[in-house]
Parts: sequence; structure tokens; C-alpha cells
Amino acid sequence: MNDERNISRREFLGQAAALSAALPFVKLGAKADPARKGARSVEDYVFSSAVDAAQAIRRGDISSLELTELMFRRIDSINPRINAVVTPTREEALARAKEADAARAKGKLFGPLHGVPIAVKDAFDIKGVRITYGMPAFKDHIATQDSAVVERLRRSGAVLLGVTNVPFMLSDHQSYNDIFGQTNNPWDLTRTPGGSTGGGAAALAAGIGYLTPGSDIGGSIRGPAHFCGVCGHKPTLNVVPLRGHMTFSLTEFDEPTYLAVAGPLARYAKDLKLALEIMGGPDSDDAVAYSWKLPQPRRQRLKDYRVGYVLDEKLCPLSSDVRTVLADAVAALREAGATLTEGWPEGVDPGGEYQNWVFLLAATFASETREEKLAEMRARALKQNGSWEALDALAQAGPHKNFIDARGKQMVARAKWQEYFRTHDAFLLPTAFVPAFKHDHGPWPKRALETPEGLRNYLDLFFWISLATHSGHPATVVPVGLTKESLPVGAQIIGPYLEDATPIDLAEKMEQLLGGFRPPKGF
Repeated sequence: MNDERNISRREFLGQAAALSAALPFVKLGAKADPARKGARSVEDYVFSSAVDAAQAIRRGDISSLELTELMFRRIDSINPRINAVVTPTREEALARAKEADAARAKGKLFGPLHGVPIAVKDAFDIKGVRITYGMPAFKDHIATQDSAVVERLRRSGAVLLGVTNVPFMLSDHQSYNDIFGQTNNPWDLTRTPGGSTGGGAAALAAGIGYLTPGSDIGGSIRGPAHFCGVCGHKPTLNVVPLRGHMTFSLTEFDEPTYLAVAGPLARYAKDLKLALEIMGGPDSDDAVAYSWKLPQPRRQRLKDYRVGYVLDEKLCPLSSDVRTVLADAVAALREAGATLTEGWPEGVDPGGEYQNWVFLLAATFASETREEKLAEMRARALKQNGSWEALDALAQAGPHKNFIDARGKQMVARAKWQEYFRTHDAFLLPTAFVPAFKHDHGPWPKRALETPEGLRNYLDLFFWISLATHSGHPATVVPVGLTKESLPVGAQIIGPYLEDATPIDLAEKMEQLLGGFRPPKGF
């Protein structure tokens, strides 16, 4: 029996229960009635949610094979314009879709994503598939095992369409590399979809696949969601296992991280919740003793939510086009009855947290620093002038005491945010200070971003996403409108630690209020 189908009765019943909670009950094996009122063709499901696609397959309105074939027709016709899917897995996907349809005909479901086509970021290992991490050194690398996230998505019944593009080593706000080239934003092909989950976000916006797993340490889920007009969720730290994510030697045990996470992107917020329930929970040895469940959202009605917000900050002012859209979203929330409080939480120091995040981010790369570089970096670290370069050097070449001190500051920041969430349910803030920007593959120090107010530093893209990453809190991005140039703007919603369903639920209510996802023109 295939590994992805070798699940226990308890796991199967749990998945079926999760699906039933999201989808109306129907009798399995019942044939679709083409004359049924409201019957739709498979093309009508291009921009559907993953939940709705699963429901249609479950009902028999469409088959997994029909939907998967539709996705490959779109890959053939649309993908050349955006270059989002770089390694299609057509043969395997079509076989899996047929298998899903055959199982359904016998009254069986694999799980809550039974037969639903999805794409996977070129960062999560998929057994037997080329996974490169955007690195030329890995251009011929074939993964030998599934990553934990892929294992769980397979078990849920998902059909894997293929692999989506990323920047070199997942390390840029743009998605291009020397193996596959550049990915374009469906809203404007001259602009980036973001990085590092840029290929996945672009595919979703263009109607290819129904969700995708992403990863985020520097905004790699949230930035692309904002730039492409889709939803993305950075989970609470260590809720989703990272085993098999950009690893050079897959192991059975994955050490907890202090910044990086894996999480879902989708067109609709309800899909984020379903995906997180599938992807989340302890892995390997931890699963022997620990379990995880997603707590319910704090509120049921929008008008009962207590939301703090900040729309600007002198350390990283917003471009006026982005600020206008976010201000309109806040006004709509207030008019709908939500309780809104402006200003940073008491005790939260955004500048200090940002600098400490920079330090911790740099420390994650210390193991890769060549010995001959350490002396040079120690000399640079002595400057201690607060610059990126000095912090980077201090993090990688300084004494271990500095790292321990930084981790202590991180825990203090988490406590300050948690204190705030005793009286507030969520905190709304920008995702990035600009919308999607023009492609620029030049050296980082020479890159600058155009805004109505003038040129800005490329590194400023890190500021607004750093706070939730630093504290480890969950953060959901939801599209809230378009700029005058018809570029998407996404609001970022930070939620209480381990209460990921709360920011996702608020995002879903904001979708209903503001319109949510809309397809880019021409797609």
C-alpha cells in the first residue's frame, strides 16, 4: 500500500470529521446530476476555495481528474506568462487524481483535501521529485523522502501538481534563480510576486492550485500574499514541523526553531484554517508524548472583536497608496462595529524588536560562515553601530553570550505581546510599506524601491513582518483592496500565541466585509 494511504482508522476518522465540519454531508458514491439546479462546469471552479473544491468532489459535481486536468491546462496556457510552476508532476498527479476518484466511487475518502490539486514550494522535499531550493548546486537533486508537510498533505488526499519557484536559497523578496529564471506577478508581469513563496502565491492568484505550503522567517509567506492579493498565514512558532524543509540531510527528528515557520497560502481564509489543521502538530519523536489542537477563534461576530492597530511608524513609513487602502479597511471595521484601538501595545518597542530580530536572523546563518571570514567579521562587529552589517557580524562571530541575551529579549517581547492579548483579540498592521514592485536583480545594496514619496531602502521590506516573527506569534495576511495602480494590498493580523484560528477568523470576516480575493485581470 502507498505510504500516503497507510493511515490508521483513528486518523481516517479524524480527517473525515474535519471535512464534515467544513462541508455539508452528502452520500458518498452518489452520481452528480447534470440537470441539477445550479450545476456548474469544471471551469467554474478555477478560482474556488479549496474547501469548495473538496465539497464539489465529495458531492460528485466534479471529479478530481477533471479538476486536475483543468489545472494542467492552465499550467500549459498561463504558466509561461508567470513562470510560477517550475517542475510539474503531471503523470503522478493524474494517477493520484484517478486513484482519488476510484476511492470515492467505493465510498472512501483519503481526507479533507480528497482529490484537491495543490502546488508545493521548491523548499519542501517530495520523494522522487526534483527539489532545488533555487540553488544551482541542487539543480539535479531528487528528494529521497517526503517532508513532514508533504506527508500530511498527501495523507489529507491532496493531489500534488508540482513545484513552484523560489529565490536562491529562499533568500530574497523576489522569486528568481539561475535554474528556473524569474517569476512574474499576475497583477503586473513587470513586477515581482515576492519571495520566497513567490511562485506559490503567483500560481494561486492566477488560478493554479487551491493552496500551497510556504515557509516564513523574513516574510516569505506574508510578503507574497500581500503582493499577489491572496491569503497567507504564518503560524505560531513550531506548530508546523519543518522536517524536510530545505534540508541537506533529512533526519527523523527536527529541532525546534526560534524564528522560522512553515504555513499555508490560499485564496481564502477558510482554506488557511483547514490547511493548518492538516499541517500542524508534533512530528516524529515529539508525537510520542505531545498532541496539538487548534483552539477556536475568540469571537463569533465581527462586532465583538477587540482590535488594536497601527497604520504607520516613523521607522518605516508607508507609501501613501498602501496607507490609503489600509486606512479604508480600518474605517470599514470600525463602521461594522469592531472595537478599534490605535497605537502600539504598552511595552512593545518596535525598533528594539526589529533590531533583535535582525540579530537572530543573522545568527541562523552562523553555521554557514567560513572560518576564514570570522576574523574579518569580528573586526566589523566591534563597530557596534547598529547597522545591518555590524549586527550581522556580531551575530555570526560574536560570543555565545550575545545570542543568549538576544533570546532573552525575544522572550520578553513575547510576554509583552501576550499581556496585550489579555485585553485585545488581534493587532492589525501593514504587511509591507509598498505594493508589488518592479523586478530588480541587481546587488542588494544598490536596490531601491519607488514610492509616491520617493525612493526607499530595499531592506525596509523586513520591518513590518519582523514583529510577529520575532515574538513567535501567529500572523495572517488578507487582501483588503487595491491601490490606484490596481495592485493588491494585504493587511497583517497578529493574533495571540497558539491561538492561530483567531487572526484567521478575523481575516475571514474582513473578506466578507471588504470583498477578499479577486482574480487579476486577464487570468
